[in-house]
Order: sequence, then C-alpha cells, then structure tokens
Amino acid sequence: MNTNIVLLLFRSMRPKQWTKNAIIFAPLVFSQNFLKAPLILEVCIAFAVFCALSGAVYIINDLLDIEQDRKHPLKCKRPLASGQLKPRSAVFFLTALLTGLSLCSLTFLNLHFAGIAAGYLMLQLCYSSWLKHIVIIDVFCIAAGFLLRVAAGAVVIEVTFSTWLFFCTILLALFLALSKRRHELVLLEDSAGEHRRILDEYSTGLLDQMISIVTTATLIAYILYTVSDETVAKFGSDKLKYTIPFVLYGIFRYLYLVYQKNEGGSPEKALLNDRPILLSVVLYGLAVCAVLLYSH
Repeated sequence: MNTNIVLLLFRSMRPKQWTKNAIIFAPLVFSQNFLKAPLILEVCIAFAVFCALSGAVYIINDLLDIEQDRKHPLKCKRPLASGQLKPRSAVFFLTALLTGLSLCSLTFLNLHFAGIAAGYLMLQLCYSSWLKHIVIIDVFCIAAGFLLRVAAGAVVIEVTFSTWLFFCTILLALFLALSKRRHELVLLEDSAGEHRRILDEYSTGLLDQMISIVTTATLIAYILYTVSDETVAKFGSDKLKYTIPFVLYGIFRYLYLVYQKNEGGSPEKALLNDRPILLSVVLYGLAVCAVLLYSH
C-alpha cells in the first residue's frame, strides 16, 4: 500500500471529527479518577479505539453513499466520491482495521468495552443502511452513538454510569444532531432531498422547534445536576454550579453560529475553528478540574 493510498484512507477516516470521541473521558473526570495514571491510560486506549472505529464507520458511509456524495457541493471532494480512492482498497483496509480493533479491545481493555464497541459499530451500520431514512429516529441514532461512547468510558474504568450523565449526554447530542440537520437543509435548499432523502421530512420550522426544546432541556438538566443532592454529596460541595456560565455561553455561541452564520453542520469544526467556543470549552474543563481538586 503506497503512501498516497494511506493518506487518502486517513482523510476518509475524517480525523477532524475524532474530537467527538473526547466525551469518552467524561466518566473518568466526573468519577474523580482523572489523577489516576493507570485509569487515564486505559481511557486513552479506549479513546484511540473509538477514533479508529468511528473512522472505519466514516469509510463505510462513504462506500454506501458514493453516488449521493458526488452530487453534494462539499462531499464530492472526499477521496471515494472523487475517485481518488478505489472502493477495493477501502474494503481491504476496513477488514484489517476492524480485525485489529477487536483484538486490541479484548487484549488491552475488557469484554464489556468490546461489547459496547461492537454495539456502536452495529448501530452505525444500521443507521447507514436503514435508520437514517426514518424521520426523528435518525437524530436519535446519532445521540445514541454519543451515549455509547460515554458508556464505553465508564465500563473501561469500571465506574457507575451516572443517570445525570445519561440525561446530559443524550440531550446535548440531540441538540448537535438537530443543528446539523438544519444546516444541511439550509445549505442544500431545494436539492436537500436529493443528497439526503430524510431531509424531505424536515423543515426549518420543525427543526427550530425541536432545537428550542432540547436546548432548554439540556441547560435545565445540567443546572439540576450541578445542584442535586447526589452531586453535592459526591463532590463534597456545590461548587460545580460555577461551571454553568461556561455551558450557557458555549450553547448560546453555537446557536449564534447556527442561526446567524449558517454554520453548525460540523460540531467538530466549530470546536476547532471558533475561538470563543474553544475558549469556553477550555475554561469549562479548567473550572471542573478546579472544583474536583477542591473537593479532595
């Protein structure tokens, strides 16, 4: 396999989108184990596995959607859609990658993690071939993918998967998924249904209402989490409430990008390229770490 093909395969795995997998560290942080080196190493390995696994899913999607992607103003430039990468090379690479990930999960992590990783892969395959064509279910599948990442982060270090973490994760994921659908609808306009059939089932009005609902629910869920008796007892203080402004700003800034700048189709791009959002995420992380350290 020559260097050019390797680079094309790497591009097809969309490394810029691997930032989504960072949510796998949430159980490590909120279980107050973020200073334990052995557990950090295990979660880092889990993160790498999910990066490779999500990369494999992107290649599978590109294989299934070659014809539709060729009609898209941006996706037509992807290696498979543009013809730079041959489907045969992609299939060969996928077979080797998935075999390697299975062995890695069972050898270096645990059976529960391997089961969740396999479940994530099955969900993505079902989504790519069927579920993405069912209105509303399509965005719930995207949210479920985030939820499985968090569950993987919990089982790999053998901690309880918090109910609050479940609520906050699925609501935030729905917020991002609905924003992505809205961006696609606005970007592609009348040809939206030609690229993604499910977009014919949505309208900007419907998506705006759903975004409004999940935005409110996300903020309320996080606020209630920070002041709940369970959280205060776990952290030994109610100081986590001081992280609320960073969450509020991050969500409001993202809404600004969606509605005023016609962005939002790529959360990972916003995280990496929009400095205010990146700064709010960094400050939020520092604030959480400060609260956790203070509680020790």
